[in-house]
Amino acid sequence: MIHTARITLPELEQYLAKAADLLRGSIDQADFKAYIFPLMFFKRISDVYLEEFADALEESGGDHEFATFAENHRFAIPEGDVWADVRNHSENIGAALQTAFREIEKANPETLYGIFGNANWTNKDKLPDRKLADLVEHFSTKTLSNAAVAPDVFGNAYEYLIKRFADQSNKKAGEYYTPRSVVGLLINILNPVEGESVYDPACGTGGMLIEVIEHVKAAGGSPNTLWGKLYGQEKVLATSAIARMNLLLHGVEGKIVREDTLRSPAFYTGNHLAQFDCVVANPPFSLKNWGQTEWASDKWGRNSLGGVPPKGYADWAWVQHMLTSARPTTGRVAVVLPQGALFRGGAEAKIRAHVLKADKVEAVIGLASNLFYGTSWAACVLILRRTKPDARRGKVLFINGESLFRRGRNQNTLEPDQARSVLAAYEAYDDADGLSHVADLTEIERNGCDLNISLYVAPADTREKFTLGDALANLEAARAKATESRAALEAELAKWGLSA
Repeated sequence: MIHTARITLPELEQYLAKAADLLRGSIDQADFKAYIFPLMFFKRISDVYLEEFADALEESGGDHEFATFAENHRFAIPEGDVWADVRNHSENIGAALQTAFREIEKANPETLYGIFGNANWTNKDKLPDRKLADLVEHFSTKTLSNAAVAPDVFGNAYEYLIKRFADQSNKKAGEYYTPRSVVGLLINILNPVEGESVYDPACGTGGMLIEVIEHVKAAGGSPNTLWGKLYGQEKVLATSAIARMNLLLHGVEGKIVREDTLRSPAFYTGNHLAQFDCVVANPPFSLKNWGQTEWASDKWGRNSLGGVPPKGYADWAWVQHMLTSARPTTGRVAVVLPQGALFRGGAEAKIRAHVLKADKVEAVIGLASNLFYGTSWAACVLILRRTKPDARRGKVLFINGESLFRRGRNQNTLEPDQARSVLAAYEAYDDADGLSHVADLTEIERNGCDLNISLYVAPADTREKFTLGDALANLEAARAKATESRAALEAELAKWGLSA
C-alpha cells in the first residue's frame, strides 16, 4: 500500500483555482469548465488507476499481469494513455490529450463514453503548447489518488470550482448552475431517503443529484443505496459530461444522458415514460422553440395534463413532463419557474387549472428577485405530488419569500437561515402572518386558478413603526446636533480670525 499525504479541501480548492487561472487570456471564462474539468478528471482517474495497480501488485507479490486485470480497476486505462504518457509530450500536447481521452472513452464504453466532452484541444491559437504544458505541469504537482483525496473532498472541491466558474461567467452560468442554497431547499422539501430514485430532467452540472447524496448522508443513510438510482438529462454536451464526472467524483454512479428532454426524453419503457420517486429541476425559464408542434401529438401523453403550452413559454411543458415522470403513489416534484408562470393566461391558464383541479399542487413558494445567474426575474418553486397526504388534499400552501435574501453587488443570495425559514413554513403547512397561507381549492378557483402569491400572502411590513412623538423627538435631537455643530464651526473659525 502506497502511503500518500492527505490533501485538505482548502488546499485542493486553491490548487484547482490556480489551474483555472492559468487559462486566463486565451479562453473565454465561460468556457473554462470545458477544459479544466476534463483535465482534472483525467488526472484523478490516472492517479487512482496507478494506485489500484500498486495495490494489486503488492497483493500478488509483484505479478504485473495480475495488476492489469480489469477486476482490480474502477476504470480501464489503455497502455500509453495515463497522465504521465501525455506529460512526456513537449509539443502537440493538445493532440496527445485528445487521443488519450478518446482511447479511455473507448475502453470504458458503458461508463465513460463521451465524458471528456468536445472541446477543441488542438487549436494552438487558443491553447499553444506552452500554455498546455503549464497546465499539465501544474496538475502534476499533486497526486490525486483516493489515498490523497477522499471522494467526498474531491467532490466538494469540484462543486467549489463549478460555483467559481458560475460567479465569473454569471449570465451564461444560468444554463448550468443553480445556487446551492436553492438546491438545498428543494431537496430538503422533497426529502429523498435511502433507495429512492431521483430524476432531474434539466440537470446542468448535476447539482441537484449531488445534493441528494449529501441529504441522504446527513440523515444517517448510505449513499451506496443511491447507486444506479440517480438520473439526469441535459441538452448541452459539455455540461452533461461535467454532470457525469460530478457524480463519479462523489463516488456514486448515476445515469446522465445528453439529449433534449422535451423533444426526446431518455428514460422510458415502451410508450411510457420511466417514473421516479422524486423529480426535481431548475429548467430554463420560458424556453422558446421548445417543440410545441410535436407536443400536440406527444406519444408520451404529457399533453393530457391540460393541453399544449404556448410556443414561446415551455414552463408548463416542464411541469407536465415532470408530473408524468413521477410515480403514482410516492411521486413528488419540485420545479423552479419564473413567477409569470403562476398567472399568465391563455393555454398556460388552462393547464394550470387542470393541474390544480386534479389536486396535484401542494405548495407555491415565491423567491426573491435576482437570485439566479443570468436573470433578475423573481422565481418561484412549485411543489407537486401525484398523491397528496390526506391532511393536505384540496389545499395549497402559499409561501411569500420575496423578502428573504441578502443583497449582493451583482446578485442576491438566499442565506442558509433564510432557506431554513422557508423549509419550516413548508413543514408547518399553516398560516403565518406575512409569510404563508393555506388556501383551499374553492378560494383559488374564485381567483380564476391564478396562483399569483400576492393574492394569498401580503408581504409583512418590515419597516420600523414611528409614532408622532418619535418623529418630534428625532427632529429635536437633530436640531440640537446641528446647533452643536454650528457652535463648533464658529469656534474653529474664530481661531483663524474668520466668521461663519
